[in-house]
This record gives sequence, C-alpha cells and structure tokens, in this order.
Amino acid sequence: MQVPLLDLRAQHAALSAELRVAIERVLESQQFILGEDVRALEEEIARYSETKYAVGCASGSDALLLALMSLDTRAGDEVVTTPYTFFATAGSIARLGARPVFVDIDPRTFNIDAAKIEAVITSRTRAIMPVHLYGQCAEMDEILRIAAKHGLPIIEDAAQAIGAEDRGRRAGSMGEVGCFSFYPTKNLGGAGDGGMLTTNDEALAARLRALRVHGGATEYHHREVGINSRLDTLQAAILRVKFPHLDNWSEARRERAGIYQRLFTEAGLAGDAVTLPFTREGARHILHQYVIRVAAVRRDGLIEHLKQNGVGVKVYYPLPLHLQDCFAYLNYAEGHFPEAERAARETLALPIYPELRPEQQQYVVETIRRFFF
Repeated sequence: MQVPLLDLRAQHAALSAELRVAIERVLESQQFILGEDVRALEEEIARYSETKYAVGCASGSDALLLALMSLDTRAGDEVVTTPYTFFATAGSIARLGARPVFVDIDPRTFNIDAAKIEAVITSRTRAIMPVHLYGQCAEMDEILRIAAKHGLPIIEDAAQAIGAEDRGRRAGSMGEVGCFSFYPTKNLGGAGDGGMLTTNDEALAARLRALRVHGGATEYHHREVGINSRLDTLQAAILRVKFPHLDNWSEARRERAGIYQRLFTEAGLAGDAVTLPFTREGARHILHQYVIRVAAVRRDGLIEHLKQNGVGVKVYYPLPLHLQDCFAYLNYAEGHFPEAERAARETLALPIYPELRPEQQQYVVETIRRFFF
C-alpha cells in the first residue's frame, strides 16, 4: 500500500468544478491584483480569526516581514522567538537587521517555553514572536502577561494554525498582529504562495495595507519604503472556494489523530516506543502535522523503513535555527537549546489529511509495529 504524507489531489477532485468557475470568473474580469476576491477574503478571514481587520499579502513569510516593519523593527533591535520552526520566522527578523533571540521549547508541544521568555528580555527587545507550531497555539496567557509587563508587542506566527484556539481565543487574535500562510500544504492552502495578516488596530491595518504596496498612500505617493507583497486575485478566489470547508477539514484531521491514538495504543506502541502528539488543556489543535517522537538511535532507521514500505514521512525540522550556518554570527552553539535539539533528533511527521482512510492509518501503524517488534 502507498500512503503519501499528503495527498492534495483528493481535495482538488471534490472542488474541481467550483474552482474552475472561480478561476474563470477572475480571468474574465482581467483584474488580477488586489481585486474584489481579495477584499472579500480579507473580511472572511478577519471574522473567522475574530479580529477587526485582515490584510492579504504574497506569502506567510512576507506576512512576518510586514508585521515586523509595521512595528518599526530596525537594525539592532531584538525579537524573541523559537529556534524550532520554519526558517522564515527568524529569517524575517534578520532581514531587517534585527537579532533573533531564541528561547527553548516545551518538549510536549514543541512551542516556545513561555516560562523562559522573560529571562532573555533586554532594553533592545522590540517584540515577542511565538510560533503556533503544527496547529497548536503556544501558551499565550504567560506570553501576554510578559508582553504587557514589558510593554512589548506580540507577533503571532500562525502560519500553521488557522482556526487553532488557546482557551477560546483564535490564533491571530491575541497579539498585535497575526501572520498566516496559504502555502498549498496548509490546512487552508492556495494554488501557490499567499499570506494574510490580522489585527484589531485600525491604524496598524492601514499601515500594513500601505507597506504591502511599496509603502504608498496612493500608487505614486509614498510615506515610507515598503515592499511589493500583494495577494493575487486568483489565489484569493481559490481560497474562497476552499474556505467554507476549513472547519470540516480541521475536524477530520482531529478525528484521524484520534484513530492514530487508538491504533498506536492497541499495537502496544503508545508511550513506550512512540510518543504521540500532546494537546494542552484548553487548546483547539488543528493537527496541521501529526508529529511523533521515537528514540534518536531508532528514528532514521524507522524513516527508511517507512519509505521502503510506501509510507510518506518527513522531519520537521532536522536542524534548529540556532545551528544554521547563516546564524553563526548569533554565537549560539550546540547545547544552548537542548529541547529543540532533541526534538530535531527524535521527531517525524506521519501522514494526516482529511481524506486519509482508516485502512491507510492501520497500514501506517502496522508498518511501524513491524519495525519495533
């Protein structure tokens, strides 16, 4: 049996006719940049994320960069974040000449360890950027407390967490700015790159709209230097077709996580050979990824075994950001963030998507059982 890590074709087949109508409508209009579909999607995402405003942009990476720019992040500033995340998180900070200041992760959730944030705050700290990794929000109560105490804005990297919740609060609604990605593999994915920013601050929303079009108040009058980061109308039209299905897809992912829990437990693997994903109390986890742990000495062997037996698997992330060559100037070294480093050695992601069939999950778990026993 073949079980891909992700199969986008099944989702497309169910929506193909509706998607073609939406694409044709945009083609007929010949309005491809910041069209009516972008405006409508912004309103829909703002409502869904329980914020007042949403601003479309070209990618999740640009969303992070624009958020930092809107908060006047400059060379010499420091931004507190996690070393265990996709490169764009710290890359956006470095692009502005600011310094990523890393904090180790909670080993259960893989999110930034909120209890360790305050110790790294200095007079140069400009913002805190927690990442809601794999579809589960970071521990925001403590992060919000620290931010309020020190007068710091929060930028939520919610690229993997649209619809996730922390104690009833939606991802992207808790900080000054929330940043989302519509990369095709996301729970809500387009047919290419796309991003969105959310905020409750009217002035900040207006500035973000200007920054995404070169900082212009109008086409030829500029208050500041921005970037070119507009969400294509075609992408917005595609996303609007998919958006009404998002909650059902996220719930299907949660159901499949429950099936994995049962199958691993019945196979005698849970908690011994395999550590299963953990969901915090009060969290709505949307299961963007289903990430397990195995002992580091067995992890790579298991990956090869799964691949040889037709099971898609991937490691997110094999090298923490503090050990990347391009961040050597930060003077971090191996051992500085032991939990992030251990996660990089022990974790692997298994197939999870709404169309994943129970018999495929049974095959995945049985294949893992054969490796250990």
